[in-house]
Formats: sequence, structure tokens, C-alpha cells
Amino acid sequence: MASEDSLSSNPLLQNFDFPPFDSVDAHHVRPWIRALLHQLEAELEQLEKSVEPSWPKLVEPLEKIIDRLSVVWGMINHLKAVKDTPELRAAIEEVQPEKVKFQLRLGQSKPIYNAFKAVRESPDWKTLSEARQRLVEAQIKEAVLSGIALEDDKREEFNKIEQELEKLSHKFSENVLDATKKFEKLITEKTEIEGLPPSALGLFAQAAVSKGNENATADSGPWLITLDAPSYLPVMQHAKNRALREEVYRAYLSRASSGDLDNTAIIDQILKLRLEKAKLLGYRNYAEVSMATKMATVEKADELLEKLRSASWDPAVQDIEDLKSFAKNQGAAEADSLTHWDITFWSERLRESKYDINEEELRPYFSLPKVMDALFGLAETLFGVDVVPADGVAPVWNSDVRFYCVKDSSGNPIAYFYFDPYSRPSEKRDGAWMDEVFSRSRVMAQKGSSVRLPVAQMVCNQTPPVGDKPSLMTFREVETVFHEFGHALQHMLTKEDEGLVAGIRNIEWDAVELPSQFMENWCYHRDTLMSIAKHYQTGETLPENVYKKLLAARTFRAGSLSLRQLKFATVDLELHTKYTPGGTETIYDVDQRVSIKTQVIPPLPEDRFLCSFSHIFAGGYAAGYYSYKWAEVLSADAFSAFEDAGLDDIKAVKETGQRFRNTILALGGGKAPLQVFVEFRGREPSPEPLLRHNGLLAASA
Repeated sequence: MASEDSLSSNPLLQNFDFPPFDSVDAHHVRPWIRALLHQLEAELEQLEKSVEPSWPKLVEPLEKIIDRLSVVWGMINHLKAVKDTPELRAAIEEVQPEKVKFQLRLGQSKPIYNAFKAVRESPDWKTLSEARQRLVEAQIKEAVLSGIALEDDKREEFNKIEQELEKLSHKFSENVLDATKKFEKLITEKTEIEGLPPSALGLFAQAAVSKGNENATADSGPWLITLDAPSYLPVMQHAKNRALREEVYRAYLSRASSGDLDNTAIIDQILKLRLEKAKLLGYRNYAEVSMATKMATVEKADELLEKLRSASWDPAVQDIEDLKSFAKNQGAAEADSLTHWDITFWSERLRESKYDINEEELRPYFSLPKVMDALFGLAETLFGVDVVPADGVAPVWNSDVRFYCVKDSSGNPIAYFYFDPYSRPSEKRDGAWMDEVFSRSRVMAQKGSSVRLPVAQMVCNQTPPVGDKPSLMTFREVETVFHEFGHALQHMLTKEDEGLVAGIRNIEWDAVELPSQFMENWCYHRDTLMSIAKHYQTGETLPENVYKKLLAARTFRAGSLSLRQLKFATVDLELHTKYTPGGTETIYDVDQRVSIKTQVIPPLPEDRFLCSFSHIFAGGYAAGYYSYKWAEVLSADAFSAFEDAGLDDIKAVKETGQRFRNTILALGGGKAPLQVFVEFRGREPSPEPLLRHNGLLAASA
């Protein structure tokens, strides 16, 4: 343990209204996390001794333990994502196993589990609020799925399977990474890479330099092509050299499928162990385990995938026909026999000729201050909340970070959030995300207040301002800010006071993207977009024809893109429901079988895409890939409530927005998402609005 002196001055051990992001340092992490875990272990032991099946003796002390760990761990993990240093990384890596060990101990606590079961079985159960019932049921379900209800020898077997699965998925990832790194193609003749944009050539030359060709330049080469996405995609999109596209496509498709990096046996072992785990827990297959914590069921997911598939098939066939005739007009020799390594290339040419939108030329119309003003204005119109700057109220980790307060219509604060907009490649991971800092909670309220207000953080990676020029965004970045703000709204506008089910907590995985994707729809709403898209120098509005192109590009090749996602989702469900590891059918047979109905151009017999399908073998999407489409259906249908009310009728839009706020945004994880949706929409979700937005509705009629 660290000395008392160093601990007492550790900012992480003080009580704080807002986290001391400005004063936490890597050397605080080890002593602080260890002191905290020590304290929480003592509290957990105390709770296990004194636990009774009542709210004050069970849920409240448990929430305090869970909350303190998640706030503190969330904070240092956040710093690692936005202000990374080798010291911070090393400190986190060292204490992570201790934190995981404590979480497992907490998750497999028999006394707590038994107390929750006693609450569930008590005569007072019926008098508990719906949110409290859901909280209890979620705790029981989580414990059961972590093997707690198993007899000792079975539990040991279960824990062994868990550890083995952890190792296998780790190995799967490593093989994909190593196989991706292994492929290198050095090109010296400029004619071989005709068509590639300067940005790609620069990247290829840089790769060549790093491999010892120190004189490589973008103009004169040599150029090194690899299978990393920033290298693979430009080749498939822009290389006129068809033989090169074929070679790179085949290499990409066969990653991690041969030699000592072969993932085939690993996949089989993963599927076998997942099935064993499911059987131990009393389920028929692993998909049922996955669906136990989701909104969908296996049947409902299957049914939705088939509905969307049949609507997407004919348009996808038409997409290929369009490409063929376009390629023919361009005098392409391969026009009649277009295959996998031609599709991306010709799609890109067709897109350029139809909707010649240059992302870079649009940037001056999307300046960050205007985008944020419009976004906050939309939040006020739809949800009756006022977002006001509150810089200086809370410590921040970088001077560019903004802090805001969200107020209700009477001017009372209901939430706060941080916004960290710009990229800092040396210390900040890429991408965009929203996370919770504090959740709304009655139990965690400070003295003198009835509830602790929720605090969120939103992080993006945009171009920083240069001189007096503001940050200028691509349209995709505008969509991203709207998306993350949707997540933040669900966290901040919750009216749920039970901390463990407030905001985004305890919302089923396949429903959690509803508010974020819902907000993206507003970027295509004419009035909203035109209120944002003003040239930062002249103030002129985005030209009408550009708006029309943005709108049209949204549905370009929608059938093909939809089928591609549906193929991934269907293979995933097949492998986790009907496939028998070690049976007569191989994983590749399953893939080929599914492809008959989901790929217009059949896959090559040697297609081994499963060997790099990390989402389901090394990510959190096993028997869950369908949830991308599931959430799209929910969000498109939610937006269609506004279309039905009339997007130009401001009174109707406000009323619908208020209803959205009082249901989807307010009820958090305290009510089943299907009930919440029905309460908002007046009926169960329908896939029609999604098909309509994607321009696929006529096909399904």
C-alpha cells in the first residue's frame, strides 16, 4: 500500500462534484485503484454478512459499490482514450487484472444472488415499481449467465470454458492481425497503379519507406500495398489495373485461413465451447444465450432478416445490371463478366458520375459552431431543453474541451456534458463516442439534493481550427456529432432515479442505438440541414442541387449494401443456432449455403471471409450482428412518427418530440424497450420506414 501521505493528497480519493480531470496523473492510478479496491472489498464482505432482501439492505449498498468503481475506472479509462501516455497505459495495465478479479467476485457473489432471488419470490414483489422489478430481474439474469446457479463441478467447467474462450478469441484476433500484416506487394511501375488518388499513393510510398525503401515518394514510388483498410479500400475503389484488384481481393479474402495463422480450427473450437456453455446454462444453443439479454428473440431476428432480404434482393440484382451497362458504356472489356474485384471499382465510377459530391468542397458549409448551434436548437424544438455553455464549472483535460449545462423549460439544470471535438493524434484514440461520467441516481445524491444529476462526455475527432478559420467538417462528421448527441440525450434526459437502470444502463444491446440513429435522420431533413449549412465566410446557404445530391446518394446501391449486412447477420445466426461443430457440414458450407440467398454474385469456392470475421469471433457481436439492422428499423420507425405528424408542422413536431422525450429518452433501462417503443409509437416497430428511407419499399410491395 502507498503511504497515507501520498494517498491523502491523491485527487482521486477526495470527494468531488466533477472528476478532477485536470489534476490526475499516471502515478495516482496504482495507489488509488488499490486503495479503492481494498475499501470496496471490505464493503462487499460487510454487505454479504448483513444483506437482507430489501432495498436499503441490498440494492442501495450494492449500487454504491458498483457506482464508485465505475466512476473511478471510467475516469482513468477516459483519460487513457483522450490523453494517453506510456506511464498511464502501464499503470492501468498493471491494476486491470485486480479490478477484473474484484468484478468477478462481485458478479458471482452467492449471498447477493440469493437476496435478489428472495426479493423476486417475496409477497411484496407485486408492489415494486416496474423499474425496480427490471433491476432485480437484470441482476438475477446477469448472475445466472455468469454461471452462479451451477453446481460446483459444473461451475468449474463453466469457468474453464470462459477462460478458454477468452484465449481463443485473443488468438483469433492475433492471427487476423498477423495475416493482414504478412501480405506486402511492392510496385515499381507507375502504370500498374493508375487511377489511385494522391492520398493513397502518399500512404503507399510511406509504407515503402518504413520497409526500407527510403527514397520512395508518392510521385515516383516505389509503392507498397498492404491489406490494411486504408490501403485495401483505395485499391478496390480506384485501381484501373484489374489484375492488381483481383490479386489484392483474393489475398484479403483468404486472410488467416492457411498455415500457422489458420483460424479454421479456432472457429470450430469457439463454436463448440459456446454450444457447451449454452447447454450448461440450460439453453438449446448459443444464440438463445445471446438473446437472453436482448430485445429480439431468435425467431424475431430471423423473421426481420428475411423481410429485409426479400425487399433488398431485386434492387441488388438491379444494382449489378446498372453497373454492367455503365461499364459497357465506358468500354470496359469485363462489362459482361463483372465479378467481386470489379464491383467496388465500378460502383465508385458510377457514384462519381451520378452524384459528384466532393466531400472536401462541402467542408466550408459545415463549420463546427454552426453545426452545434443547429443541434442545440433542434434539441430545444424537439425536447424543450436548453443547452447552455458552462465552461469553468468543471475541470477539463484539455483547453479545447467545452462544458455544457442542460436545463429544462423552467431553467433548472437537469444534466451536464463535456464535448471534446478535435483530433490529437499523439494522445487521443480515433473514432467518436459517448460515455457516462455519472448516471442519474437517488442513492448517490449529495447531501441536500434529492438526486445526483447525470453527466456525459462526447468525444469526436475533427480537424482543429486553423488561425481564425473554424473547424470545418465533412457531412459524415456532421452525422457523427448528431449520432453521439443522441446517445448523450438518452443518458441525460432520463427521469429514472434508480441508478442501476437509469439513462443508458440496462438498455438491451439491440435497442441502445435507437436514439443515436434517430438523430442522424435530422441531417437529411431539409430545414435542419439548411439551417446548419451556411458558408463560414460568405454566409451563403448550401446550393439546392447539392442538397438533392446528398439526399440521392443516401440510397445509392441501398439494395446491395443492405444484402451485405444481411449476409453477415444471417451467417452469424446460422452458425450459432443450426450448425453442429464437427458434423457433416463445415463452417464454409454454411457460408456458401447462406450466400445463395444473400449474394447476387456467388462467393468464390475458396472464399474464407469467416477466418477474419472478428465481429463475431473476437468482438461482442456473436449471435448479435443482426442488431445493427434491428436498431435501424427502430430508429427509422421512430423518425417516421415525425414524418406522419408532418415535418413542417412545428406544433406537431414539438408534441411528437415531447412524447419521444417522455418515453424513449426518459424511461432508461427501467422498462422493457419494446414496451417503451409501443408507448411512443402506439404500435410495435415496422420495417417499412427503413425500407422507404433506403428507397427499397417499392421492391417489397
